[in-house]
Amino acid sequence: MKKFMLTFALLCLFLAGCTSGMELENESNKEVLETNTSPDKDVKDEQFSITNKEVMATKLNVPWSITKSEDTFYITERTGKIVKIDKEGMKREDIQLDKPLLVYGEGGLLGMELHPDFQENGLAFAYHTYGTEEKVKNRIVTLKYDGTEWKETGVLLEDIDGAIYHNGGRVKIGPDDKLYVTAGDANEPESAQNKELLTGSILRMNLDGTVPEDNPFPGSYVYSYGHRNPQGLAWDKETGEMYESEHGPSAFDEINIIKEGKNYGWPTYTGDEHAEGVEAPLFHSGTDTWAPSGIVVENGILYTASLRGEMVRAFDINSKQQSILWKDNGRIRDVWKEGDSIYFITNNTDGRGNPVPEDDQLIKLDLSVD
Repeated sequence: MKKFMLTFALLCLFLAGCTSGMELENESNKEVLETNTSPDKDVKDEQFSITNKEVMATKLNVPWSITKSEDTFYITERTGKIVKIDKEGMKREDIQLDKPLLVYGEGGLLGMELHPDFQENGLAFAYHTYGTEEKVKNRIVTLKYDGTEWKETGVLLEDIDGAIYHNGGRVKIGPDDKLYVTAGDANEPESAQNKELLTGSILRMNLDGTVPEDNPFPGSYVYSYGHRNPQGLAWDKETGEMYESEHGPSAFDEINIIKEGKNYGWPTYTGDEHAEGVEAPLFHSGTDTWAPSGIVVENGILYTASLRGEMVRAFDINSKQQSILWKDNGRIRDVWKEGDSIYFITNNTDGRGNPVPEDDQLIKLDLSVD
């Protein structure tokens, strides 16, 4: 009992610090619709079997994003390096940016996505924090890889408001060959409801940084809004549906189906609460805290890295049940799936975890679905 009370007290202190006093206060006169989007509380862990585990890299320094080209992984480290992992081993490579990287709070070098023709042109897209601790900003840049280091070659978008927390940072190319980027609310919750701002939004742009003509709001990068701290993006190759993971305020973490031009409610609504014209989440964590980050969708299963929840989870999109895929390596930041294997990076060296001597790690799991 004493151990439980101590753990509970520490959890409360942690969550209070993460929310920075920004607890949700619902107005009593709002029209609220109720849905059943919280997964079955009876978590199932028998759906998947792990046939093999392989540690592919160790001693990563606050890794954030997994990318892969042929047999080579490229992993960003928030402290400003890109780690190359291939059959020759692991090599930490430099990145040259035109504006100095700001490693502050949850900021730093965050998401990266390789150009579809990366093997031929060596181009990639990256999201990083810059500015000062008093005036945090984020920017999206193109990088050129020469085989040994990375160099900024252009700016797609900058001056995105940031903060010590809630910078978003995921970068993905969609099936429409557009670049999608998540921007957090930068600790300004009401900004997520202002479509004139970039914060609290999922952004969509052409690969040259211009605004697509078919974006929902003419002349604007904003594709969807009302997000708190969106962390993951993925598409179902069969249905074309776009999914997003999002950190909630002390629990009520969300998995959303993203539709262009739609409002996802933050800070007015969380969990099952929503009004006409506001999208409810596909799943949410209720009073638990998952802190979902990177996600992958395949064959009706959504796999998500879980930071506070310290596991890789699998959500069945149709049955709305969840399974525990893996839970033995602490905080998980991103996932990558290929064939019958899933790869993930731990995130225990970010100041919130309990790292072991080999952390952080890139780990491969070979799966068998029962």
